Amino acid sequence: MSNCSVNQDHQSSGPTEDDKKLRDHLKRIQNKLLIMSGKGGVGKSSVAAYLSLGLAGHGYKVGLLDVDLHGPSIPGILGVTGMFAMDEESKCMVPRAYNDHLGVVSIQCLLEDRDSAVIWRGPVKHGVIKQFIADVAWGELDFLVIDSPPGTGDEPLSVAQTIPDAHAVIVTTPQEVALADVRKSINFCRKVNMPILGLVENMSGLICPHCNKEIALFSKGGGVKTATKMSVHFLGSLPFEPRVVEAGDQGKSVLELGAEGPFANSLNKFVKEVVERCGMSHIRPAGQAAIS
Repeated sequence: MSNCSVNQDHQSSGPTEDDKKLRDHLKRIQNKLLIMSGKGGVGKSSVAAYLSLGLAGHGYKVGLLDVDLHGPSIPGILGVTGMFAMDEESKCMVPRAYNDHLGVVSIQCLLEDRDSAVIWRGPVKHGVIKQFIADVAWGELDFLVIDSPPGTGDEPLSVAQTIPDAHAVIVTTPQEVALADVRKSINFCRKVNMPILGLVENMSGLICPHCNKEIALFSKGGGVKTATKMSVHFLGSLPFEPRVVEAGDQGKSVLELGAEGPFANSLNKFVKEVVERCGMSHIRPAGQAAIS
């Protein structure tokens, strides 16, 4: 009887204050996108960063959340440095501002030494991911883009449990070894009831700077075939662009180096596809007020 009464007391206690804060913050975010990949090395973090930049460049209010707790790379790609500030009124952390339309949150912004190793087990990681939503002053957002580590481990599972209306954007490269792991990511989403917004093929080809012909570095067309076979929407392809690597090493966006070329054109199509799949009416010119 005593055990039964304890369980009843526990069940009747209801949601905690942190749970209420988390729900309140999530209500103010219109679209939540989890960027996933079946394996490492497919450019998932770059896709998350450039999708965020593309959305912000069209005037949407965007948050970029890096939940790759053991190997955060978003701050390095975007050149975001420094520790979090605190909002005195809400007592929440303030995202690091990339620009007026894009704020970034990463474990890197809590570490004084960027080379420090984060050695955490699953339950701790789950709690940190919840805090990165409940204890961050995200404000009103059109999009929250979440960069997770490769695979189907603790971090994507925590996002699925914490953000029930998140949609997955799955990143692959064209070769079969990557596509085999992508199919596991698709099946993961279906098992945890996470809707899949679509699949994007990264590094789909290199445009030769001399002859302008496409070179299929990692095979070709695998993303479209996998999307069709697995009944997943195909969001588009992004070509291999050496300047993306060079810019990332400098903590800059390749868009800062010039917004024209195959990569920028493909990125714009990809962003437009994501916006349309999310049910947003149209892409607004950069600088226009975000949706309230």
